[in-house]
Amino acid sequence: MGEEEGDQETMDEGAAALRAIAPDMRQAEIEQMMSEEMDVNDAVLEINSGAGGIDACDWAAMLKRMYLGWAQKAGYKVKIVGEQIHEDAGIKSVQIEVVGPYAYGYLKSEIGVHRLVRISPFDAQARRHTAFASVDVTPDIDDNIEIEVAESECRIDTYRASGAGGQHVNTTDSAVRITHLATGIVAACQAERSQHKNRAKAWKMLRAKLYQHELEKRQAEIDAVNSEKKSIEWGSQIRSYVLQPYRMVKDLRTGHETGNTDKVLAGELQTFMEVWLTQRSGNDGGASPAS
Repeated sequence: MGEEEGDQETMDEGAAALRAIAPDMRQAEIEQMMSEEMDVNDAVLEINSGAGGIDACDWAAMLKRMYLGWAQKAGYKVKIVGEQIHEDAGIKSVQIEVVGPYAYGYLKSEIGVHRLVRISPFDAQARRHTAFASVDVTPDIDDNIEIEVAESECRIDTYRASGAGGQHVNTTDSAVRITHLATGIVAACQAERSQHKNRAKAWKMLRAKLYQHELEKRQAEIDAVNSEKKSIEWGSQIRSYVLQPYRMVKDLRTGHETGNTDKVLAGELQTFMEVWLTQRSGNDGGASPAS
């Protein structure tokens, strides 16, 4: 209207309004790409240290801080539901609940192996080391979603919780670990003081993992047909974080990279996620949560 009438004030007002809504429009575009049933759900993020010894455990702790930073910037609520501390430094593993719209839709872009290259702070000779950690993400499914799993199909172990949590948590067998015997899938929870509550949460996590397992099996069949299978295993990293001899974070699936490693490790991951989602949507129509 401003252009038609030659009204500069109206044109300036329209341009300012467009700039103001641009971030919301971009978010709406990204969320429109998340067409799978569970994309809108909360998520459970799991980080496990891999090859690299104590450096890998320290790297897992760095990834934990990175994702907590991303969640805070994105406005998500988080809760650590299980954690194994390494006796010297870092963590062996951690499970984090991330609560908010499209948490799973965004975080599924992070599934895979993450590689760190740096001068090791644990090497007296200050040599460069490479460390690996894996990231897995499952949707936090609603209780009304039907996923059949019988108690007879699982092994249930109780044990004493480790880490922070107070005297009661650390002196009773309140932690629960459930192993699905047919698949070997494990879900564990030690976040609550009550064994009953930990058991209920572990069952919910197991059902979510079994759901994810079925999605991955379906995608594996599609990938086999297309000869484009991308496995998630040690050595097949999806992203490299190089701090020495130069500084760069590069996603090996999309080619997206940045030299601002400090910002990425502080949680600036949105661009990496959006590039992956955009390319994936254009390439395969959003068929897989783990591709």
